[in-house]
Amino acid sequence: MNDILNSIEDEQQPSIMVPVGDMDTADHAPDTVDELAMELATIKQPAKRIAIIGSRNLAITHQQMIETLTTALVRQGNTIITSGGSCGTNAAAIRGAMKSNPDKLKVILPQTIGQQPSDVQDQLIGVPNIVEHADRAMMTLADASRVCNREIIDDCNQLICFLSHTSKTLHTAVEYAEENHKVVTVFYLD
Repeated sequence: MNDILNSIEDEQQPSIMVPVGDMDTADHAPDTVDELAMELATIKQPAKRIAIIGSRNLAITHQQMIETLTTALVRQGNTIITSGGSCGTNAAAIRGAMKSNPDKLKVILPQTIGQQPSDVQDQLIGVPNIVEHADRAMMTLADASRVCNREIIDDCNQLICFLSHTSKTLHTAVEYAEENHKVVTVFYLD
């Protein structure tokens, strides 16, 4: 009788088919696990090197949010890395870091201070850690900015980027950060 009941139970339980064709290869599994472990370790760090870059064309409310965010990040012990800018994301990041702790701010310029507009030069007064690039003096600002974004990303653990969907330069920077296994946070402004 037990044999009959067991055979009926076996027939009533649905069977699940699992394809095994791809189970012998683990193309990206170890890399993915390593990448996730690296990202988790970065997130858990008490103090990070956070790059903040983004659009120059921002509403004042967005600039205020970036400034407040930057101030809070610096107060938590993080170092902020950005570029120069008279308005927009970089300017807001500089203002926020300068309010909290100027020693936790690093500004990497695409070219030299002398090549910056006078309002950017004024904003950089008092910033203790400025990196200039006289070797890029003959480059267009667009080309120098692309190189500068890569340098900023190379120097950070995490990237926060404020951009629009049409910003090719910033999308390229985000892709570069992802390829280099940085923790990336993107805020679209449109």
